[in-house]
This record gives sequence, structure tokens and C-alpha cells, in this order.
Amino acid sequence: MRALFTTIFLQLATSAWGETDLPLAESVLVDKSERKMWLIHEGRKYREYEISLGDSPLGHKEREGDEKTPEGSYIIDYRNPESRFYLSLHISYPREEDEEKARKKGVMPGGNIFIHGLPNGLEKMSSSYVGRDWTDGCIAVSNQEIEELWVLVQDGTPIEILH
Repeated sequence: MRALFTTIFLQLATSAWGETDLPLAESVLVDKSERKMWLIHEGRKYREYEISLGDSPLGHKEREGDEKTPEGSYIIDYRNPESRFYLSLHISYPREEDEEKARKKGVMPGGNIFIHGLPNGLEKMSSSYVGRDWTDGCIAVSNQEIEELWVLVQDGTPIEILH
């Protein structure tokens, strides 16, 4: 079902935007301090997005429930068209080293870190989410932007999250 949805969505989105010449991202770069995310192709930034982060955005995610967005090198490893947010791309947190650090502290590392749109059913309140950190540690963009990311970022794409 997910594969069928993705195929249909890709066809609709490409024809709706009329931007069939946009390349697929070779990587994604996030700068938490600037609240920006870029798509990279052939070493150049070609798309920029304003982002929202977790309620406690400073520092690297260390444990479940700390509402921090992880920092470091990860992979976009799968997508969820049935998310409680409008589409979501999963970030491969926690890595082995994240799990080890959490284990040494006697805590759970957490997980379920995504790039996603707005909460389903709250699209009309989109302006109340702009310019503020509100997630539990994810990276949020507008619904229109997650639609574009859904098309341009494939599973397996590297993502670098800077502090």
C-alpha cells in the first residue's frame, strides 16, 4: 500500500508543481542554530526550508523525552504516509553510539525522529506553528514543503544535523 501511495503521490506532485527538472537530493543539511534545512545536489544547496525543532532545541538528543533534535550524521531510512503528522520521513536516530551513550547514563535513547509536516487536522492553524519550536525532537516544515521533500528525498539519503 505504501509503495502504491508513493508512486501515485510522486506522479501527482510532479505534475502539480511543474518542476520536473528538480534533481533528487544527494544529501540533506540541517543547521539547528539557524533553523534551516537545505537539499544538496552535486555539492550545492538548491532548496532551503525554514524549520521548527523540539521544544528543547539546544544540544544533542541524549534520552527519550528530552525534546531535543539529534545532531550528527544519519540516514533518511523510511517514510510514513500514515503519520499523525502530514507525511513524515524517518531519520535513523539512534545510531549505535547514541544507544551506547544512553546506556552508560542508564537511560533510553528515544527514537521516532522524523522530518514532518503539521499535525493532521490542524492545517488551518499553520500560522501558529511558524517560527516556533514545537515538536518532541523532530524537524517540522509546512505541509507544502513536506510534499516537496517527499518527492525529492529518497530513502537512503544521508542527513547531517549541525548544532
